[in-house]
Amino acid sequence: MPRAVNELGAEFTFLTRNPEHYPQRTPDGSPHPLRLGRAVITAETNDPAAALDAARRIHADNPIHGVLTSCDYYLPTAARIADALGLPGPTPEAVESACNKALTRAALDRVGLPGPRHATAPADDATRLREAAEIVGFPLVVKPTDLCAGMFVQRADDWAALETAARDLRRFAVNARGQRRDPAVLLEEFLDGPEFSVESWIRHGAIHTVGVTDKSLGGATGFVETGHMFPAAVEETVRAQLVATAETALCAVGLDHGVVHTELRLTAAGPRIIEINPRPAGNQITELIRHVTGIDLPTVAVELALGHTPHHLASPPARQATQRPQSAAVCMLVPTEEGILTSIDGTAAFADHPAVVSSSFKAAGHKTTVGVDNNSYLGSVITVSPDRAGARPLAEDLLASISLTYGKEFTP
Repeated sequence: MPRAVNELGAEFTFLTRNPEHYPQRTPDGSPHPLRLGRAVITAETNDPAAALDAARRIHADNPIHGVLTSCDYYLPTAARIADALGLPGPTPEAVESACNKALTRAALDRVGLPGPRHATAPADDATRLREAAEIVGFPLVVKPTDLCAGMFVQRADDWAALETAARDLRRFAVNARGQRRDPAVLLEEFLDGPEFSVESWIRHGAIHTVGVTDKSLGGATGFVETGHMFPAAVEETVRAQLVATAETALCAVGLDHGVVHTELRLTAAGPRIIEINPRPAGNQITELIRHVTGIDLPTVAVELALGHTPHHLASPPARQATQRPQSAAVCMLVPTEEGILTSIDGTAAFADHPAVVSSSFKAAGHKTTVGVDNNSYLGSVITVSPDRAGARPLAEDLLASISLTYGKEFTP
C-alpha cells in the first residue's frame, strides 16, 4: 500500500501505537516502506477514541483525504475514522460485522443464505460449550471470532478435542496487536470440499468481481493455507455460483465500499461462506491477480479510500493481454517440525527458472514451530504459466525439490 500511495502521487501519514515495531530499514538495507510517508505519528490506536483524536489533529494540520489499513485488527477503527471525518469508506457497522465471525454468521442467517450449523459459547463455560456442540454436532470446527491468519482454527471430532481447543484459546487472551480478545468461541459444522476466495471491489454499493482464486490447505491442522492459484481452475457454472454467493454475503453484511476478500468452501450442497475480509487478500494473492490481469488491488484500495473510481481497470491493449500468463500460483513452505532451521537446500535453481517470478525463504537459524496457522511459513515461490491451470503444478514441484534440516541449535 505505501508503494501504491506513492505511485498515485499522494503521500501518507502513518499512525501507530508502536513505531519501534517497524525498523528504519528492511533486511536488504532499504528504508522501511511505512517510514517513507509524510510523518510517523504515535497514538494509542488500540483505543478507538484516542485514534480518532489523533486523526482529527492530523486532519486539522494538513487535511486527510483517505483512511486505510491492511491490518485486520484495525479495520473497524479505520472505518470509524473515515466516517467521522466524512471521508470515503465502508460503513463502520458493516466492517464490524465482517471482522467478527459470529456477527458475520448472524448477518448471513438473517438473509437466509445457506451456511454451516453454528453456535457461539464462552470459552470458559463447559456447560454452554457442550450445549453448542450438541447443536452443531461432531465433527466441527472451533474458531475464535476475532483472530486472523487461521490462528487457533481446529477441527474437533469429540468433546476432548473441543475442550483442548477451548483451553488453548483461553490462554491467548490478547492478540498480536495487544488488544483484549473476545472470549467467545464459534463452533461450526465441518464443511467438506475445496476452498476458494472471491476477490472484489465495491464503490457506491456496486460490487465488481475481479475473479476467483483456489486454495490448497494443509499443515498440522488441515486449515493452513499452503498455496493459491489465480484464476481458479473451475468450470464457468461453478465460478458463477461462487461469485453469486460471495456477492450475496457482501450485501448481507452491508459492505458498500472498498476491496474485499471472501472465502468459501464448495460443498456437495453448493458454496458456503467461510469468512469475509474487508481488505485486499493476503498471502500474495494480489500479486497473482496482477500478473494475470494487470489489476493491482492494493492500488484499487488506495483509489477507493481517496474516493476515486479505479482508473486502470479498463481492458488492456490486445498485444499486452496476450503476453500475460494465463495462470499464476503461490506455494508456501510450511514447517513440519519445531526447532531451529539449520539448512534449506534446493532454492538456488529458482533464480533462473523461467516460470518463477519471485521467491523468498527464511535463513538458517530461524526458529520454527509446526505449521498450525498462516504465520508459520518458511518461505514461498510464485510461478506463472501460459496454461490456464499450469502454474500450480510448477510451484508445487519446485517446492517439493527443497530439503530442510532442523536442529536444536544453529551454528553459523
